Amino acid sequence: MRAPIALLLAGLIIASSGTASRAADAAKIALVIGNAKYPDNEFVLNDAANDAQDIADELSRDGFVVDRQINLTGDAMRQTLDRFYARINQGAVALIFFDGFGIQSNRQSYLLPVDAQIWAEPDVSRDGFSLDSILAEMNARGAAIKIALIDASRRNPFERRFRRYSAGLAPAIAPSNSLLIYSAALGAVVASGQTDHSLFVTELLREMRAPNVSAEQALTNTKNGVVGATNREQVPWLSSSLTTDFSFAGLVAQPPGNKGADRPPSKSEQQKPVCEVVQPDAAPSADDLARDPIIADLTHRIAANASDAISRYKRGQVYAIKRAYALAMQDFDAVIRLDPRDGEALNNRCWTRAATGDLQGALADCNLALQVDPGLSEALDSRGLVNLKLGRTAEAIKDYTDAIQRNPRSSSSLFGRGVATRKSGGDGAADIMQAKSMDPNIAKEFAGYGVTECVP
Repeated sequence: MRAPIALLLAGLIIASSGTASRAADAAKIALVIGNAKYPDNEFVLNDAANDAQDIADELSRDGFVVDRQINLTGDAMRQTLDRFYARINQGAVALIFFDGFGIQSNRQSYLLPVDAQIWAEPDVSRDGFSLDSILAEMNARGAAIKIALIDASRRNPFERRFRRYSAGLAPAIAPSNSLLIYSAALGAVVASGQTDHSLFVTELLREMRAPNVSAEQALTNTKNGVVGATNREQVPWLSSSLTTDFSFAGLVAQPPGNKGADRPPSKSEQQKPVCEVVQPDAAPSADDLARDPIIADLTHRIAANASDAISRYKRGQVYAIKRAYALAMQDFDAVIRLDPRDGEALNNRCWTRAATGDLQGALADCNLALQVDPGLSEALDSRGLVNLKLGRTAEAIKDYTDAIQRNPRSSSSLFGRGVATRKSGGDGAADIMQAKSMDPNIAKEFAGYGVTECVP
């Protein structure tokens, strides 16, 4: 499923340089799954079951509330994920570990239950569980930090059943403040053997136990350890957009000069309206874009198939999030030429046009997107931005409110409504503060679209 940019602009798999905040006291929730007994596989993945147990034990020692599950069928995996989502509270650290078989389809990674019946590519999305969707749901439930540890880059029997497939896993499109690692590089697999423990998890556990090391550094060390142990034959894939200090085994030391960062605000400070002036990150250079591995991969796929609308759509998302708006427009234009009633692509082009100041064109795109799909909350959010930039604050507030009714955890809609309320003479502080608690970079993102929360 192609996720709309209004949900994804909170961050992709790009590292962010925002100010770090601490997560030492946040609730820590973990789901650990080890799927070892696949009837279609020639042998049991003993390492998956053993590693899941070891990871669960380590996370419990680190203060996580852990749900460990082994050999889940599709129905059981769905119920387990639903329980996991229900346990996530606002501001929590939410972690998923999966060991078993994964497969990619339409540039998404799917985690497979043991009873998956896959004979053709459409069966993958039917029986598998999209990692993109899992991360998006963790974010929607209010998780401040999202962590995914995936040991599923194995050659599996399902891939051999249809001609057109891509080996290994695909890059995940993740919300901001996420940390992800795969046991092998994108599109690569490691040999499945009858071993008791995987090298990847062995290295991971060693690094997780290191005190006063950030989670991001622990996963970087894990990657380096696997690379060194295999003489670069196995290179884990790591992606981080963390803006919050977090450590598996202990607190990360506060940087010098930040001793008062955690003190409560004074009474006079509490009475001041929330208003933060921020500057957007600089747009990337052409060289930066050329070096981006995700863009390079999607470009390669588009070159091989000019009608690959999904790859063009995803590349447009990456370009838009990196503020390469002209390139994003080219991709969204191409997708819409292939399907003029693609509501999500119309919404993305609306958002991109709004960011660049083509407000009338943006309004037309958003209106058409909502004609195609009246329930598309992301298009309401995008149109709210358009109306906000047009100075039509009443219309913006209505659009954002309608979007929030459909998706109460949209930081973009909450922040936009707060700004529109403030610009119309109201307060708006509650919406703005809630949005920032959900996404610390939301003010910077809106600044990138030419919108600030401060009223002259």
